[in-house]
Amino acid sequence: MADWRMRPASTADVETVAELRAVALRADLERLGRYDERRVRQRLRDGFAPEHTWVIEVGDAFAGCVSLRPAADAHWLEHFYLATRLQGSGIGTAVLRVLLDGCDRDGTVVRLNVLQGSRARRLYERHGFTLEAEDPVDVFMVRQPCRINDLAPAAGAWQARLGAG
Repeated sequence: MADWRMRPASTADVETVAELRAVALRADLERLGRYDERRVRQRLRDGFAPEHTWVIEVGDAFAGCVSLRPAADAHWLEHFYLATRLQGSGIGTAVLRVLLDGCDRDGTVVRLNVLQGSRARRLYERHGFTLEAEDPVDVFMVRQPCRINDLAPAAGAWQARLGAG
């Protein structure tokens, strides 16, 4: 696996992230008959919250992003995209593990939605997400926090990866 790190996103990252979203979702959205060249980018711009988003870098280059947005009853895992050339390299699994370890420590439920038929669903299922609801386009999943005793990494490992400690 390539050496990677996460840094807090800034408003300056929005167009780079919007472009990655368009590339990452294109095949699934086309399969579902929902791809719109402009809309796929605009939806990201409209919902981009840099205060809850991290940019994933390999070396010093942009490689992806992920958001973990707090809500009343859970955190929402959103905008989790990785450059095509890095998919399958283990980076996505490692990033997800870092975020979920933090949520487990905090006792936080995590929710997400993934497009019907997306290969990403298998990644989420491997990390304990289960089906909550679905419609013809989206699959909504939820993950309850693991008990703190079940966690192997050191207590501060996830904060260090996020640059928070």
